[in-house]
Amino acid sequence: MQALGENKVSYYTPASLDEMYLKMWQIRLFEDKVAFLFSRGMIHGTTHLYAGEEAVAVGVCSALEEQDLITSTHRGHGHCIAKGIDLNRMMAELLGKEEGYCKGKGGSMHIADLSRGNLGANGVVGGGIPIAVGAGLTTRMRGIDRVVVCFFGDGAANEGVFHESLNLASIWDLPVVFVCENNQYGMSMSVSKSMKISDISIRAASYGMPGKTIDGNDVFAVRQAAAWARSHALKKGPVLLVCQTYRQKGHSKSDANRYRSKEEIEQWKTKDPIPRMRQMLIQDYKMEPKRIDALEQRAAQDIEEAVVFAQSCAAPSLDSVLDDVYA
Repeated sequence: MQALGENKVSYYTPASLDEMYLKMWQIRLFEDKVAFLFSRGMIHGTTHLYAGEEAVAVGVCSALEEQDLITSTHRGHGHCIAKGIDLNRMMAELLGKEEGYCKGKGGSMHIADLSRGNLGANGVVGGGIPIAVGAGLTTRMRGIDRVVVCFFGDGAANEGVFHESLNLASIWDLPVVFVCENNQYGMSMSVSKSMKISDISIRAASYGMPGKTIDGNDVFAVRQAAAWARSHALKKGPVLLVCQTYRQKGHSKSDANRYRSKEEIEQWKTKDPIPRMRQMLIQDYKMEPKRIDALEQRAAQDIEEAVVFAQSCAAPSLDSVLDDVYA
């Protein structure tokens, strides 16, 4: 794995760059489509959109091996797509169709695909953190060559389970990479008001593990740090990565977004990870704009095809309403 500071240009193949950029656009366009469908009453419940944070999911997951696992959050669409989940089944789940990952019963916050190493989104703030530690313990006890990546937000970093889990993972030297997506707000609470510290990664020192804060809107910086973290976790135990990013939409679809100024939102949009990646592909990797345009068109087609597939699927039968219900 590449260590921090090595030549980044020689590290990527054209195919890997294509895949990363494609996934970035798939995530953005998927979220745009979800917002549209929700506004038309075609998606029920609620959704937490990932727009603006694409570089974190894609950067981290592109540094993983196929056998590696992830745990996700209530804002999990980006993690799912970055880990290679099936877009058709994912869209079918959001539209409440039988071909969805949870047979149309779970919706936005409960998508999982064990075949792709995705242990699932989670509607509980911080709920995926102890699951990742448990998976890391299983990995260590069974001698499996893999890491577990745990995505969570800045709000979850103030939950008790965050501290308990980091402590336990450190004691047992578990191969877990804790990835804090600091998008600056836990619901409507600014991180500046919920913590006395300005750098969440310094908390790692309390548990005897390395902590790093990186630009979460630079997909190459994220991948580079994630590759280093994966290597460290396999050999020496857990790592805490804090990715500084920003959600461009409200906390959820019921969020009026009145606690953020338009100036703040627009300022962060100038750091949008997708235009930044496009610019770097052209300048640093000498990729032809036509090639990039083709990837954007392919992503748009993928999302439209997922909608067509989902709309063609049947709704769950009333006879199955109690199937797969365990509580």
